[in-house]
Amino acid sequence: MASGFFAILDDIAALMDDIAVTSKIATKQTAGILGDDLAVNAEKATGFLSSREIPVLMQIMKGSFINKLIILPIAFLLQWLYPPAIKLILVFGGLYLAYEGVEKIIEYFFHKKEDKETGQEVIAEIEEPSDAGENEEKAKIKSAITTDFILSIEIVIIALGTVLNQSLTIQIITVSIVAIIATIGVYGIVALIVRMDDAGYKLIRKSKKDKGFLVSLGTFLVKALPWVIKGLGVVGTIALILVAGGIFDHNIDYLHHLLPNFPSMAKQAIYGIVGGLMMVPLFILFKKGLALVKK
Repeated sequence: MASGFFAILDDIAALMDDIAVTSKIATKQTAGILGDDLAVNAEKATGFLSSREIPVLMQIMKGSFINKLIILPIAFLLQWLYPPAIKLILVFGGLYLAYEGVEKIIEYFFHKKEDKETGQEVIAEIEEPSDAGENEEKAKIKSAITTDFILSIEIVIIALGTVLNQSLTIQIITVSIVAIIATIGVYGIVALIVRMDDAGYKLIRKSKKDKGFLVSLGTFLVKALPWVIKGLGVVGTIALILVAGGIFDHNIDYLHHLLPNFPSMAKQAIYGIVGGLMMVPLFILFKKGLALVKK
């Protein structure tokens, strides 16, 4: 009986070794998409009142966990029942990401004047939160969770693809570990980014001198935050387009072989922009139709 107990322990140890190896490989394979996920979500999680940043981020992270709880069983079920469905879902998700990226570019170039004209209203709304401000916050959270859902599908599918030759137990545990690491890691870093200015102010107050290392570091963190946020906004938009283009490139055979001499990143950028331009008028029509139905 003792030998049977130790045999079970040996099996568990072997299983944990296999999981450690497969988790390392899966995490490495998803590193690129995790970087894009970080840039996109950091951009999505900024622009709120300072007192609301962490609560909003926690809501988005909670939504991300729920997303993955939904995606994981569906991914395993589809992989078992009908594997091509995974590619189809990825392509539709890619179209949504492409739309979001291209819409941001259009918004930047064609609505800057409108933004300036309404700047005072925005400032007033920030200084004194209203129902409209709360609705906008909810809309941003919903948008962030929706985008996270698409990126989570990509993360889960890539992780699953690295362990298809393993047993179902190893597949489930490995992909679940990657999903947890992705969520905690990404949103943990985002939380650090959005609280840079508060950390800077605390360092400045902690220092009893007008000059010194703590003051210099605190001042740097405070001044750097707006630039970091602007940079993440740009990187996040580019990431949306590249992730979408990568989905099209890897999951549509015709597009994969369409531009053989183009660098991979340039090709994915083209596919992402074209896909987004196709989706923008469709989403405009959809929103107008939805508005008419509500009336």
